[in-house]
Amino acid sequence: MSGFSLLDGVRVLEVAQLAPASLGGHLADLGAEVIKVESGPLGDPVRVGGSRAIGDADGPAFMHLRWNRGKKSVALDLRSPDGKQAFLDLAASYDAVIEGMRGGYLDWLGIGYEQLRQVNPRIVLCTVSGMGTDGPYRVLGTGGPVFDAYAGLREVTTPANPPTEGMAGSTTPPIAMYALGAYGAMGLLAALHKAGATGVGCHVEVAGIDVAAAWMPDLVDAELNKNRSIPRPSWLPDGRLPDWPRLEAYRTSDGEAILFGSHVEKFWHNFLVAVGREDLVGVDLTSVDDGAAARADLVWRALTEIFVQRTRAEWVQLFLEHGIAGGPVNTVADMLADPHFRARENTYRVDHPQVGELEFVVSPVRVAGEKFAPALPPAVGADTAEVLRSVAGYDEERIAAVSGGGDARRGEAPPVG
Repeated sequence: MSGFSLLDGVRVLEVAQLAPASLGGHLADLGAEVIKVESGPLGDPVRVGGSRAIGDADGPAFMHLRWNRGKKSVALDLRSPDGKQAFLDLAASYDAVIEGMRGGYLDWLGIGYEQLRQVNPRIVLCTVSGMGTDGPYRVLGTGGPVFDAYAGLREVTTPANPPTEGMAGSTTPPIAMYALGAYGAMGLLAALHKAGATGVGCHVEVAGIDVAAAWMPDLVDAELNKNRSIPRPSWLPDGRLPDWPRLEAYRTSDGEAILFGSHVEKFWHNFLVAVGREDLVGVDLTSVDDGAAARADLVWRALTEIFVQRTRAEWVQLFLEHGIAGGPVNTVADMLADPHFRARENTYRVDHPQVGELEFVVSPVRVAGEKFAPALPPAVGADTAEVLRSVAGYDEERIAAVSGGGDARRGEAPPVG
């Protein structure tokens, strides 16, 4: 059982590991039938990735339970002639294929887009990789933090002594690694729309480094056009607005923090009236002159003294009552306990055969009238016989012949990247 019903009838074959498997995860969440083609006794390494295991030391990983939920698993040895033929036999009846290894992996196996469209002219192939399928780095093995570092998104430190926290030079969570699947799903669904209208499929590609490069266009595009643009005179030389104290974080009386978001004048005026500080209305926070820094400093100090007088929850309540923009600064634990998070039914529960009931965050997509409740990820190869029998028409003898335990990345095959 998948999540929602939006993609009922859409059938997808997935040859993907680690973060690229999130593309199929998004589609399964929306109701697509996603068949995960796996090999070897362990299948997708993300099944046991991450620092925490559920139940016991060999238990599943949280990323696996998120990215592979609601899918089916078919075990095929894609290095063997029978395995390749079975893959193409399935592809003949499917709408799309996800290639989530290193770019060109299916071509290397001889079952790439040219072979796929011979058996199914309408099929869409979406390649999701780290470095893409062209360029001098196309064969470079990569991972999530590398995408961000490549594009200047990740602040990396190289201390003289061994680091005591974080990984890959930073404590910042990867961005492109998690966004990769969403962009891939967008591209795949757009390609399916075109295929539905024209009867002709296509090959689309999303690379982690390209996602990272496009993530902050105001920085990248400004650098590309730095000789054709000028600093906006209403902004400070350091890149902030002169009213930056109105869009800043402040400590509260309970040791927590609130993010003040009242850059817009009406929110600012509402705030000053609510706290009895109308005297600050006359402070000019729009002009950029020699006195701008001193005026901003004055307001920041006043706001620092004001915000420390109430708790974080009290400030949120005041913001709600007086029409003031802003919100709480939460840890993950704080967010899970936040009344707004709880009111929006942001989690669902599912029974796990080894550990009992588990609770997970729902898809960020909401569908009116539908409840999000996807099934747990399948065991490796759990659906092999059923899928090959019902889709490809295989008998038991042929099913046994093609469902192997080989590692599709053994030998010279391009690894994930």
